[in-house]
Amino acid sequence: MSHLPMSCLISTNDNNELKILQQLNQVSLNLQARARKKQSKMMTESTKGVLAMVIACLIWGFSALYYKVLAHIPPIEILAHRTIWSFVLFAILLLAQGRLSALFTLLSTRNGVFVVGLAAIMISTNWFAFIFSIQAGYAVEAAMGYYIFPLVAVLLGRLVFGEKLQSTQWAAVGLATLGVVTLTYGLGVAPWISLLVAGSFGIYGVLKKRLSVGPVVSVTGEVALLFPIALGILAFVHSKGEGHFGAAAWENGMLIFSGVLTAAPLMLFSYATHRNRLSTVGLLQYINPTAQFFCAVVIFGEPFGLWHGIAFGLIWLALTLYSASSLLQDRAPRR
Repeated sequence: MSHLPMSCLISTNDNNELKILQQLNQVSLNLQARARKKQSKMMTESTKGVLAMVIACLIWGFSALYYKVLAHIPPIEILAHRTIWSFVLFAILLLAQGRLSALFTLLSTRNGVFVVGLAAIMISTNWFAFIFSIQAGYAVEAAMGYYIFPLVAVLLGRLVFGEKLQSTQWAAVGLATLGVVTLTYGLGVAPWISLLVAGSFGIYGVLKKRLSVGPVVSVTGEVALLFPIALGILAFVHSKGEGHFGAAAWENGMLIFSGVLTAAPLMLFSYATHRNRLSTVGLLQYINPTAQFFCAVVIFGEPFGLWHGIAFGLIWLALTLYSASSLLQDRAPRR
């Protein structure tokens, strides 16, 4: 039996260990590369979500310009067209996705019809208030309504669902309330449009939390219930010879496109919420009332006096407190 020199045995063992280390190092590099690729993909999806949310908010905010062009058409007629054409668009979308059964399931129970019906009343009230405010010269109040909506939603969450509020969130609600009271005192009348916009959208959010289906299905259900009412309104208006649809091609196009103007940002919003934290989505939503505010003051030239400045200052301070509190609350579980 031959014996290898000790130096050869040591060399062989060293080579084996070196190969194992090289293999382990390669595995580690592969895992790191996969992690970086996954993180890069997640960042890309998050970026797409942010972009989608920004576009949605810009559409919502600058839609004031769109409805200002249609100021010669009564708000109720515009609302009827917005309802009808958005229903057509959403129904086609669900049919293309093979999800019409989800709509039928939603509206097959008494409770589903009841909740969706209430939500339909709230969102149509919100839409009408917004369109009316643009046409009647109260776009500043509409912007204020969408600014205070998050704080109204927080308060409703506490009252309806028993959600706990931090001291800074209570302070934010208090500052927003003070802003509304200040404006009421300064102008001698309550900003009813602001309260209607914020209140209707807040209650709408409460009702949506009671639905387990996605936003596209639920909104389709809402406009489906409103569809016959909208048809009835248009039939009545046209029977009196006051209907605008059919009078001019550009009006027809704009009334039909109001359905796209309703559907597109909602789909972008849904896309964004699935790819970003709610705190990010919440902060980006302030783009909407900011764009409305810009349209109201800079483009439409609506009055913005001292009392408006004080009220908006208090509300913006409230939103700063609320947003900072939400960010800290969102980051705390991840530490």
